[in-house]
Amino acid sequence: MSPVELMALPFLECLVLVGIHSYLGIHVIKRKVIFVDLALAQIAALGAIVALVIGLAPHTLGSYIFSLLFTFLGAAIFSITRLRKTKIPQEAIIGLVYAMAAAVSILIIDRAPHGAEHIKEILTGSILWVKWQTVAVAAFIYLLVGIFHFIFRDKFMLISQNSEDAYGKGINVKLWDFLFYISFGLVITLSVNTAGVLLVFVFLVVPAIIAIMFTDNLFYQLLIGWGTGTLVSLMGLTASYAYDFPTGPMVVAVYGLTLVVVALGFYILKSVNRKKAAAIVLAGMAAVIIIGILFFELGNFLKKFSMVDTHEHITEHKGNLIAEDSDYTSETPEHFLKELDNLDIFAKDKKLKEVDDKQLLIKSAQISIDDESLFSIGKRLYDFDKKSGLEVFYKIISTSETPLFKKDAMDIISKAGCDTSKYDPMDSFDSDRNIIAIGEIKSCIDKI
Repeated sequence: MSPVELMALPFLECLVLVGIHSYLGIHVIKRKVIFVDLALAQIAALGAIVALVIGLAPHTLGSYIFSLLFTFLGAAIFSITRLRKTKIPQEAIIGLVYAMAAAVSILIIDRAPHGAEHIKEILTGSILWVKWQTVAVAAFIYLLVGIFHFIFRDKFMLISQNSEDAYGKGINVKLWDFLFYISFGLVITLSVNTAGVLLVFVFLVVPAIIAIMFTDNLFYQLLIGWGTGTLVSLMGLTASYAYDFPTGPMVVAVYGLTLVVVALGFYILKSVNRKKAAAIVLAGMAAVIIIGILFFELGNFLKKFSMVDTHEHITEHKGNLIAEDSDYTSETPEHFLKELDNLDIFAKDKKLKEVDDKQLLIKSAQISIDDESLFSIGKRLYDFDKKSGLEVFYKIISTSETPLFKKDAMDIISKAGCDTSKYDPMDSFDSDRNIIAIGEIKSCIDKI
């Protein structure tokens, strides 16, 4: 697939997200409840996790309904806890709800297979694999929410800008707060399902912050937010493809960098003495670079005194001292896989970076039945030999029942130049559609 073909749908989904989130972000900032989006997103994720544990597949109608019901519950909590006079700011309640939802999510997902990968998807999403149907449904629902907010814009904006005036005019603030959070939750539930918690948060906050910096006029704020979101999304997706980084986290990083650059530029632009302001900014950037170098050098220095064999330490604490197992030698694939199985995915990647034996990796991939180990081996093999790595990823999409690893494998296969658009990672690998798609992918890999 060409870069345009691969990134067209993710970019279109970003535009749909920017359209509604830039508007809602302005409300959130005016209400001074910045983290309400993060909290609702985490509550929606908790609903999806509960659905997963009880047996509902991710990204299905049942999973979405669970997320939506959980989000509605969060909306009720946030509307009830907004009091006219209180010593405790509502942001404290929001932060507590987020922390509790995140903690419960971790406790529940610990009981699910490949829990770490599910947490990763909840945080970073799977926007690269969004489908036309998903984009169309999101656009339709967001349009309905937009129409609802347009019809009642006076009440929503008055409550967001000046709740005391709203109380004074006899408006039922709690009711309209509940309606706001319900509509907000509807958007968040759908967004998290595709983009993940982190990306949804930056879509909401960053364009709105940049817009509010430059104008108080809502119309111009929307134009600036939409324009900024469109440009930054395009930059993030392009960087993700060009440098082979995960799409969601890269877009988040580009949004963060953009906000920093715009904020510094705004500071210089609005300063009475622009030359002095520019000098301060340059000095600050130099200080950050110097501090970064110092930390790097400190780390290299301390490594000399703090070297620990992480893999041995983890294995030892799991009570599985491989070195004492006489059935294996350090050169056999069986021993190698047994050692990998005792490590989490990050430790696996670290250990594999130290492996220079290509044949050991190939033989280990041939006998491995663990998706997590297989994917890590595939990434390392890809560094040695592109085709050998692709063969491992082909094994994943043709044998695995875990959508998360199949999506990641598809990502790398696509960037290698093979068309994976006909393959559905949410469907079984032996479905009629996927059997045909897998055959075409195999033919493509054979030609590389």
